[in-house]
Amino acid sequence: MIGRLRGTLAEKQPPHLILDINGLGYEVEVPMTTLYRLPSVGEPVTLHTHLVVREDAHLLYGFFEKRERELFRELIRLNGVGPKLALALMSGLEVDELVRCVQAQDTSTLVKIPGVGKKTAERLLVELKDRFKAWESMPAIATLVVEPRGGVAVSTAENDALSALVALGFKPQEASRAVSSVKEDGLSSEEMIRRALKGMV
Repeated sequence: MIGRLRGTLAEKQPPHLILDINGLGYEVEVPMTTLYRLPSVGEPVTLHTHLVVREDAHLLYGFFEKRERELFRELIRLNGVGPKLALALMSGLEVDELVRCVQAQDTSTLVKIPGVGKKTAERLLVELKDRFKAWESMPAIATLVVEPRGGVAVSTAENDALSALVALGFKPQEASRAVSSVKEDGLSSEEMIRRALKGMV
């Protein structure tokens, strides 16, 4: 099991990134909540990871904090929840927002996540209620403040944001509308994704 990686951020193509560790590039898939907190390409970064072994692939999922990785592990233990749906849930909602959803049994927020219908949302809320009791007393993740970085071509940032939203399961038309409604000159792709997701969920 690969539990943690520390290296240099070599590439960032949401929701994938490549971490360079002594010349070896690890491809890691991350939720958007982790992506927003990553440094610039070329900077050092540490990720808490979870390895999924399938017949056709070994897939690494990375998280900025251990708490996020624990949530991912809780989600993929549930019936019918695979890594893709777990990442979609964690990309649309912060850990504490998801905990609040479960406490309030709020299906209306969950059904806005791609891949989550009403029946799935209801089942998730019931199954997660007991599991999340231990989470209520855990310290909250700090509110994210993302400063847009200059020097990013808007068209490239838009394309990256669109690709990330489609990879999360949104339809291309939905993703395009969401990105168009939030784009501004100088916004990074991460900030566009964050604003677009906020508007959609």
